[in-house]
Amino acid sequence: MASYNIGELIATKRNADVLSDDQIKWFIQQVMQKKLHDAQIGAFLMAVFLKGMTREETVALTSAMAHSGETLSWPNEWKDLVVDKHSTGGVGDKVSLVLAPALAACGLKVPMISGRSLAFTGGTLDKLESIPGFNISMDSKRMAKVLDKVGCCIIGQTEQIAPADKVLYALRDITSTVASKPLICSSIISKKAAEGLTCLVLDVKYGRGSFQSDHHQAEALATSLSHISNTMGIKTTAFITHMHYPLGRYIGNSLEIIETIQCLKGNGPEDLIELVTAQGGELLYLKGITKSSDEGCKRIGEALTDGSALKKFKEMCIAQDVKEDDATTLCENPQKLLSVSSYTTSLPASKNGFITAIDALDCGEVSFHLGAGRTNPTDKVSYNTGLHLNKTVGEEIKQGETWITVYHKEEKLPACHKDKLEACIRISDERDTSMQTRISAIRRYGTDNKVTMVCQ
Repeated sequence: MASYNIGELIATKRNADVLSDDQIKWFIQQVMQKKLHDAQIGAFLMAVFLKGMTREETVALTSAMAHSGETLSWPNEWKDLVVDKHSTGGVGDKVSLVLAPALAACGLKVPMISGRSLAFTGGTLDKLESIPGFNISMDSKRMAKVLDKVGCCIIGQTEQIAPADKVLYALRDITSTVASKPLICSSIISKKAAEGLTCLVLDVKYGRGSFQSDHHQAEALATSLSHISNTMGIKTTAFITHMHYPLGRYIGNSLEIIETIQCLKGNGPEDLIELVTAQGGELLYLKGITKSSDEGCKRIGEALTDGSALKKFKEMCIAQDVKEDDATTLCENPQKLLSVSSYTTSLPASKNGFITAIDALDCGEVSFHLGAGRTNPTDKVSYNTGLHLNKTVGEEIKQGETWITVYHKEEKLPACHKDKLEACIRISDERDTSMQTRISAIRRYGTDNKVTMVCQ
């Protein structure tokens, strides 16, 4: 490979000119070989943030990052069954915890690499680590054994998987370049490409409780992610879903595991069941296991009601170092095993009516300040705090009836949290059903590599 000058590469992007595949590959090699100063990498990231990248450049960056470390390979017997899902993050989003074992129960292999909470959005790994003994670290050989036996695992990003992403993300965080679409896309898809996937479902969220504030932003990101993922050889469907109010009824680490178990027993809230079955059904359809996504939805729903998904969740926990007795207790009565604060505060409704809004961002921020979230990746979180929505959007409520229960570390809930929650709910005389469905659009993979609207 030819050698380049980092100053010239930065200037090229600063002037909004296009970088070649070789230039981008060289840049990532220099990053991995630690031949560039952080200031030079930061300057490159800022140039991308300000001037953007073409789709071809973004694909080249994604490919270079995916191949900066280990790329996972799987046994021939089931390598064509490897699939995954990624969400852009939201408040109360525990879809992955339910979806992975449900897919495994339907015969697919799911090597899910997840993240931790940051700011107001929850992290799948923190939720899992609220389970005593759950180990989120696993090398590729052990992953293959677990996938072969169980069908799913959920782990953290290893040092070997797309290591360039870890370097760039850390610098994006301190240079205020996180919100760059090309950098977001390359970060997400590089890790998925390194997993050796055949199919992928993306859940691109928008609204107060997510990082995309409106539908237009979510559509643009979904289209870019789908295009890049498909170009990388992964059949991809993007779901655009709203996060105007929290997903499900629980927010917080142990609390969301409790709701996960409820869902795996077929008793989950409607909005959570909707996303799990829709996204799982789409993956079954993309793999050709079912003739339609609707048929796939039905298969996922059956896995939740017949106990097979719960069985896979238990097997996954044991495979990831949870004691068998604890795993049994978790699946039978999670409150006996998980840590949940005994300090609670119930907030009553101020009047009769129908709940038409609950601000997801406000709920997420209160949960964060209660200790369930973090500011920096190295911060510790509390597993036993959070919120329980006794009533949610679309439901009728009576004056004085509890609409939310707060689990907090100290004996008394700080007044600022109480005030914020009381201000985040809206009760009206008439029911509003406009937000009842979470899914506003689906953008599905096409054989011509064009992303097409399926429904809206």
